[in-house]
Amino acid sequence: MTHAASRVGVTVTLALLLSGQSYTASELDAAFGKGTLIISASKNACYRFNVWLAVSNKQHSRGLMHVRNMAADAGMLFVYTAPDRRSMWMKNTYIPLDMLFIRDDGTISSLVSQTEPLSLRSISSIEPVTFVLELNAGVTDRLKIVAGNPVVWSQDPGD
Repeated sequence: MTHAASRVGVTVTLALLLSGQSYTASELDAAFGKGTLIISASKNACYRFNVWLAVSNKQHSRGLMHVRNMAADAGMLFVYTAPDRRSMWMKNTYIPLDMLFIRDDGTISSLVSQTEPLSLRSISSIEPVTFVLELNAGVTDRLKIVAGNPVVWSQDPGD
């Protein structure tokens, strides 16, 4: 690739970002694996979500940036190889989210509701966790999901 062609590629990429480009569900399907996640909110209530799986560093960095809307039963699960304190931000994330920090044993350690879109404020776990789940803002309040609730997930076959 020539230097001029490289500059054109960078210019096109920047133009798309500045023009308010957004990713659709089908584009997320192409970039991330998919799975099913269930949260047991009480002995009588379990809730199922279709999640994109962010497992690589590149996927962790991308997350839900540039996504303008998400189905009510959708989310993104960030999967890490070992427990650690996790910190996220909402830079280039246009939709408010609920963030659930999940321990290695599958229980919710803590959660932050109604995050502020496009914010650079750091949102952190209170202890080492292995997973972070992002859902549409308000879901945890509406479904009465709280710290201590168990979470189970599986990767969809073929992903």
